[in-house]
Amino acid sequence: MLLLNDGDADPHLFTTVIRYVQSCDDHTVQKSLLLYLENIDKTDSTGKLLPEIILIIQLSLAIFNALTNSFAVLLFVFFAVSMNLKSLNLRGNAVLAVTSVYNLSQGKELLDNAPEIVEKFLESEQDSSCKRNAFLMLISCAQDRAIKYLFRNIDRILDWSEQLQMLVLELIKKVSVNNNKGEKAKYIAIVKYLLSASSNAVVYECAGALVSLTAPTAIEAAASAYCKLLISHSDNNVKLIVLDRLNELKRYNREIMVDMVMDVLRALLTPNHGCV
Repeated sequence: MLLLNDGDADPHLFTTVIRYVQSCDDHTVQKSLLLYLENIDKTDSTGKLLPEIILIIQLSLAIFNALTNSFAVLLFVFFAVSMNLKSLNLRGNAVLAVTSVYNLSQGKELLDNAPEIVEKFLESEQDSSCKRNAFLMLISCAQDRAIKYLFRNIDRILDWSEQLQMLVLELIKKVSVNNNKGEKAKYIAIVKYLLSASSNAVVYECAGALVSLTAPTAIEAAASAYCKLLISHSDNNVKLIVLDRLNELKRYNREIMVDMVMDVLRALLTPNHGCV
Protein backbone atom coordinates (compact mmCIF):
# COMPACT_ATOMS: atom_id res chain seq x y z
CA MET A 1 0.00 0.00 0.00
CA LEU A 2 2.89 2.35 0.75
CA LEU A 3 4.29 1.72 -2.73
CA LEU A 4 0.91 2.43 -4.28
CA ASN A 5 0.50 5.62 -2.29
CA ASP A 6 3.89 6.73 -3.61
CA GLY A 7 2.79 5.94 -7.17
CA ASP A 8 5.15 2.98 -7.46
CA ALA A 9 3.43 -0.25 -8.62
CA ASP A 10 6.57 -2.36 -9.05
CA PRO A 11 5.72 -4.95 -11.81
CA HIS A 12 8.48 -7.25 -10.54
CA LEU A 13 6.35 -7.93 -7.47
CA PHE A 14 3.63 -9.48 -9.64
CA THR A 15 4.60 -13.15 -9.17
CA THR A 16 5.12 -12.67 -5.44
CA VAL A 17 1.80 -10.92 -5.07
CA ILE A 18 -0.02 -13.66 -6.98
CA ARG A 19 1.67 -16.35 -4.91
CA TYR A 20 0.88 -14.99 -1.46
CA VAL A 21 -2.30 -12.95 -1.92
CA GLN A 22 -4.34 -15.33 -4.07
CA SER A 23 -5.18 -17.57 -1.11
CA CYS A 24 -5.73 -14.72 1.35
CA ASP A 25 -9.28 -14.36 2.69
CA ASP A 26 -8.81 -10.85 4.07
CA HIS A 27 -11.03 -8.47 2.07
CA THR A 28 -8.79 -5.49 2.80
CA VAL A 29 -5.80 -7.32 1.30
CA GLN A 30 -7.88 -8.40 -1.69
CA LYS A 31 -9.00 -4.85 -2.34
CA SER A 32 -5.39 -3.68 -2.07
CA LEU A 33 -4.54 -6.31 -4.66
CA LEU A 34 -7.11 -4.83 -7.02
CA LEU A 35 -5.49 -1.42 -6.65
CA TYR A 36 -2.10 -2.95 -7.39
CA LEU A 37 -3.38 -4.74 -10.51
CA GLU A 38 -5.06 -1.57 -11.68
CA ASN A 39 -1.79 0.37 -11.56
CA ILE A 40 0.71 -2.08 -13.06
CA ASP A 41 1.57 -2.01 -16.76
CA LYS A 42 -0.40 -4.66 -18.60
CA THR A 43 1.28 -4.42 -22.00
CA ASP A 44 4.89 -4.38 -23.17
CA SER A 45 6.59 -1.60 -25.13
CA THR A 46 4.93 -2.78 -28.35
CA GLY A 47 1.44 -2.73 -26.84
CA LYS A 48 1.18 -6.52 -26.67
CA LEU A 49 -0.57 -8.06 -23.66
CA LEU A 50 1.92 -9.40 -21.12
CA PRO A 51 1.79 -13.20 -20.62
CA GLU A 52 1.46 -12.69 -16.87
CA ILE A 53 -1.84 -10.90 -17.32
CA ILE A 54 -3.44 -14.17 -18.40
CA LEU A 55 -3.06 -15.29 -14.79
CA ILE A 56 -5.34 -12.44 -13.77
CA ILE A 57 -8.37 -14.32 -15.11
CA GLN A 58 -7.88 -17.14 -12.63
CA LEU A 59 -6.99 -14.76 -9.82
CA SER A 60 -9.91 -12.43 -10.47
CA LEU A 61 -12.39 -15.29 -10.40
CA ALA A 62 -11.08 -16.34 -6.99
CA ILE A 63 -11.49 -12.79 -5.70
CA PHE A 64 -14.85 -12.52 -7.41
CA ASN A 65 -16.16 -15.47 -5.40
CA ALA A 66 -15.15 -13.71 -2.19
CA LEU A 67 -16.33 -10.22 -3.12
CA THR A 68 -19.33 -10.81 -5.35
CA ASN A 69 -20.98 -7.50 -4.48
CA SER A 70 -17.87 -5.37 -4.85
CA PHE A 71 -18.12 -2.82 -7.64
CA ALA A 72 -14.32 -2.72 -7.80
CA VAL A 73 -14.18 -6.46 -8.46
CA LEU A 74 -16.67 -6.17 -11.30
CA LEU A 75 -14.62 -3.37 -12.81
CA PHE A 76 -11.44 -5.35 -12.59
CA VAL A 77 -12.93 -8.60 -13.88
CA PHE A 78 -14.39 -6.81 -16.87
CA PHE A 79 -11.05 -5.20 -17.67
CA ALA A 80 -9.27 -8.56 -17.44
CA VAL A 81 -11.73 -10.45 -19.62
CA SER A 82 -12.08 -7.67 -22.18
CA MET A 83 -8.29 -7.71 -22.63
CA ASN A 84 -8.51 -11.46 -23.25
CA LEU A 85 -11.12 -11.10 -26.00
CA LYS A 86 -8.08 -10.81 -28.26
CA SER A 87 -6.26 -13.75 -26.71
CA LEU A 88 -5.69 -16.72 -29.03
CA ASN A 89 -6.58 -19.31 -26.39
CA LEU A 90 -8.87 -17.49 -23.94
CA ARG A 91 -11.24 -15.34 -25.99
CA GLY A 92 -14.07 -17.91 -25.96
CA ASN A 93 -13.98 -18.11 -22.16
CA ALA A 94 -13.59 -14.34 -21.97
CA VAL A 95 -16.93 -13.90 -23.77
CA LEU A 96 -18.62 -16.20 -21.26
CA ALA A 97 -17.05 -14.23 -18.41
CA VAL A 98 -18.34 -10.93 -19.85
CA THR A 99 -21.81 -12.49 -20.04
CA SER A 100 -21.69 -13.64 -16.42
CA VAL A 101 -20.57 -10.23 -15.13
CA TYR A 102 -23.11 -8.36 -17.29
CA ASN A 103 -25.95 -10.52 -15.99
CA LEU A 104 -25.31 -9.31 -12.43
CA SER A 105 -27.34 -6.28 -11.34
CA GLN A 106 -24.23 -4.12 -10.84
CA GLY A 107 -22.74 -5.56 -14.02
CA LYS A 108 -25.37 -3.93 -16.23
CA GLU A 109 -24.58 -0.54 -14.71
CA LEU A 110 -20.85 -1.04 -15.06
CA LEU A 111 -20.77 -2.81 -18.41
CA ASP A 112 -23.52 -1.02 -20.27
CA ASN A 113 -21.51 -1.32 -23.50
CA ALA A 114 -20.79 -5.05 -23.11
CA PRO A 115 -23.33 -6.09 -25.81
CA GLU A 116 -21.74 -3.64 -28.24
CA ILE A 117 -18.26 -5.02 -27.48
CA VAL A 118 -19.43 -8.61 -27.94
CA GLU A 119 -21.24 -7.74 -31.18
CA LYS A 120 -18.05 -6.23 -32.63
CA PHE A 121 -16.16 -9.30 -31.45
CA LEU A 122 -18.72 -11.54 -33.19
CA GLU A 123 -18.42 -9.66 -36.48
CA SER A 124 -14.68 -10.25 -36.74
CA GLU A 125 -14.39 -13.68 -35.05
CA GLN A 126 -13.76 -16.79 -37.16
CA ASP A 127 -13.60 -19.57 -34.56
CA SER A 128 -16.96 -21.37 -34.45
CA SER A 129 -16.89 -21.99 -30.69
CA CYS A 130 -16.11 -18.34 -29.91
CA LYS A 131 -18.82 -17.18 -32.33
CA ARG A 132 -21.27 -19.50 -30.60
CA ASN A 133 -20.45 -18.01 -27.17
CA ALA A 134 -20.74 -14.45 -28.46
CA PHE A 135 -24.05 -15.07 -30.25
CA LEU A 136 -25.41 -16.76 -27.13
CA MET A 137 -24.50 -13.67 -25.11
CA LEU A 138 -26.45 -11.43 -27.52
CA ILE A 139 -29.46 -13.77 -27.42
CA SER A 140 -29.60 -13.68 -23.63
CA CYS A 141 -28.58 -10.06 -23.02
CA ALA A 142 -29.27 -8.04 -26.20
CA GLN A 143 -31.84 -9.85 -28.33
CA ASP A 144 -32.26 -6.93 -30.76
CA ARG A 145 -28.55 -7.05 -31.61
CA ALA A 146 -28.74 -10.83 -32.12
CA ILE A 147 -31.65 -10.39 -34.55
CA LYS A 148 -29.87 -7.66 -36.48
CA TYR A 149 -26.73 -9.80 -36.71
CA LEU A 150 -28.81 -12.73 -37.99
CA PHE A 151 -30.45 -10.70 -40.76
CA ARG A 152 -27.13 -9.10 -41.75
CA ASN A 153 -25.64 -12.55 -42.24
CA ILE A 154 -28.67 -14.49 -43.45
CA ASP A 155 -26.93 -15.58 -46.67
CA ARG A 156 -24.12 -17.23 -44.69
CA ILE A 157 -26.04 -19.26 -42.14
CA LEU A 158 -25.74 -22.52 -44.10
CA ASP A 159 -21.97 -22.20 -43.69
CA TRP A 160 -22.21 -21.68 -39.93
CA SER A 161 -21.40 -24.44 -37.47
CA GLU A 162 -24.13 -26.77 -36.23
CA GLN A 163 -24.00 -25.16 -32.77
CA LEU A 164 -24.52 -21.68 -34.22
CA GLN A 165 -27.37 -22.85 -36.44
CA MET A 166 -29.03 -24.39 -33.37
CA LEU A 167 -28.79 -21.02 -31.62
CA VAL A 168 -30.44 -19.35 -34.61
CA LEU A 169 -33.41 -21.69 -34.20
CA GLU A 170 -33.49 -21.01 -30.45
CA LEU A 171 -33.57 -17.28 -31.14
CA ILE A 172 -36.36 -17.64 -33.69
CA LYS A 173 -38.49 -19.65 -31.26
CA LYS A 174 -38.08 -16.92 -28.64
CA VAL A 175 -38.79 -13.88 -30.78
CA SER A 176 -41.59 -15.28 -32.95
CA VAL A 177 -43.97 -16.13 -30.09
CA ASN A 178 -45.57 -12.70 -29.90
CA ASN A 179 -44.91 -11.51 -33.45
CA ASN A 180 -47.59 -10.75 -36.01
CA LYS A 181 -48.05 -12.82 -39.18
CA GLY A 182 -45.80 -10.55 -41.23
CA GLU A 183 -42.93 -10.92 -38.78
CA LYS A 184 -43.49 -14.66 -38.43
CA ALA A 185 -43.25 -15.08 -42.19
CA LYS A 186 -39.69 -13.72 -42.15
CA TYR A 187 -38.63 -16.20 -39.51
CA ILE A 188 -40.39 -19.09 -41.25
CA ALA A 189 -38.37 -18.26 -44.36
CA ILE A 190 -35.13 -18.47 -42.38
CA VAL A 191 -36.08 -21.83 -40.86
CA LYS A 192 -37.02 -23.20 -44.29
CA TYR A 193 -33.67 -22.01 -45.56
CA LEU A 194 -31.96 -23.94 -42.75
CA LEU A 195 -33.77 -27.10 -43.83
CA SER A 196 -30.96 -27.38 -46.40
CA ALA A 197 -28.35 -27.64 -43.63
CA SER A 198 -26.03 -30.63 -43.79
CA SER A 199 -26.72 -31.57 -40.15
CA ASN A 200 -29.67 -33.89 -39.57
CA ALA A 201 -29.88 -32.55 -36.01
CA VAL A 202 -30.42 -29.04 -37.38
CA VAL A 203 -33.06 -30.30 -39.84
CA TYR A 204 -34.87 -32.02 -36.96
CA GLU A 205 -34.83 -28.83 -34.87
CA CYS A 206 -36.00 -26.86 -37.90
CA ALA A 207 -39.04 -29.10 -38.13
CA GLY A 208 -39.79 -28.51 -34.45
CA ALA A 209 -39.37 -24.75 -34.91
CA LEU A 210 -41.76 -24.75 -37.86
CA VAL A 211 -44.36 -26.59 -35.79
CA SER A 212 -44.05 -23.97 -33.04
CA LEU A 213 -44.68 -21.20 -35.59
CA THR A 214 -48.10 -22.85 -36.31
CA ALA A 215 -48.58 -21.44 -39.81
CA PRO A 216 -50.07 -23.91 -42.35
CA THR A 217 -47.09 -23.56 -44.68
CA ALA A 218 -44.77 -24.10 -41.71
CA ILE A 219 -46.56 -27.33 -40.75
CA GLU A 220 -46.22 -28.64 -44.30
CA ALA A 221 -42.53 -27.77 -44.32
CA ALA A 222 -42.08 -29.48 -40.94
CA ALA A 223 -43.74 -32.66 -42.20
CA SER A 224 -41.51 -32.62 -45.30
CA ALA A 225 -38.46 -32.24 -43.08
CA TYR A 226 -39.50 -35.23 -40.97
CA CYS A 227 -39.99 -37.27 -44.16
CA LYS A 228 -36.49 -36.30 -45.24
CA LEU A 229 -35.16 -37.59 -41.92
CA LEU A 230 -37.04 -40.87 -42.36
CA ILE A 231 -35.24 -41.37 -45.67
CA SER A 232 -31.78 -40.32 -44.49
CA HIS A 233 -31.67 -42.28 -41.21
CA SER A 234 -31.16 -46.02 -40.89
CA ASP A 235 -31.47 -46.07 -37.10
CA ASN A 236 -34.89 -47.45 -36.20
CA ASN A 237 -34.90 -45.52 -32.92
CA VAL A 238 -34.55 -42.27 -34.84
CA LYS A 239 -37.30 -43.34 -37.24
CA LEU A 240 -39.63 -44.05 -34.33
CA ILE A 241 -38.97 -40.60 -32.83
CA VAL A 242 -39.67 -38.95 -36.19
CA LEU A 243 -42.86 -40.99 -36.69
CA ASP A 244 -43.98 -39.91 -33.23
CA ARG A 245 -43.54 -36.27 -34.25
CA LEU A 246 -45.52 -36.91 -37.44
CA ASN A 247 -48.27 -38.47 -35.36
CA GLU A 248 -48.40 -35.33 -33.21
CA LEU A 249 -48.72 -33.22 -36.33
CA LYS A 250 -51.62 -35.40 -37.49
CA ARG A 251 -53.31 -35.05 -34.12
CA TYR A 252 -53.39 -31.25 -34.19
CA ASN A 253 -53.25 -30.53 -37.94
CA ARG A 254 -55.26 -33.36 -39.46
CA GLU A 255 -56.47 -31.47 -42.53
CA ILE A 256 -52.94 -30.44 -43.48
CA MET A 257 -51.46 -33.88 -42.85
CA VAL A 258 -54.04 -35.67 -45.03
CA ASP A 259 -52.27 -34.28 -48.06
CA MET A 260 -48.93 -35.52 -46.69
CA VAL A 261 -49.91 -39.19 -46.27
CA MET A 262 -48.38 -40.33 -49.56
CA ASP A 263 -45.14 -38.45 -48.80
CA VAL A 264 -44.87 -40.22 -45.44
CA LEU A 265 -45.54 -43.62 -47.01
CA ARG A 266 -42.95 -43.01 -49.71
CA ALA A 267 -40.43 -42.07 -47.05
CA LEU A 268 -41.14 -45.29 -45.17
CA LEU A 269 -40.87 -47.41 -48.30
CA THR A 270 -37.70 -45.77 -49.60
CA PRO A 271 -34.74 -48.15 -48.98
CA ASN A 272 -31.98 -46.55 -46.92
CA HIS A 273 -28.60 -47.41 -48.39
CA GLY A 274 -27.03 -46.81 -44.99
CA CYS A 275 -28.77 -49.92 -43.63
CA VAL A 276 -26.66 -53.05 -43.20
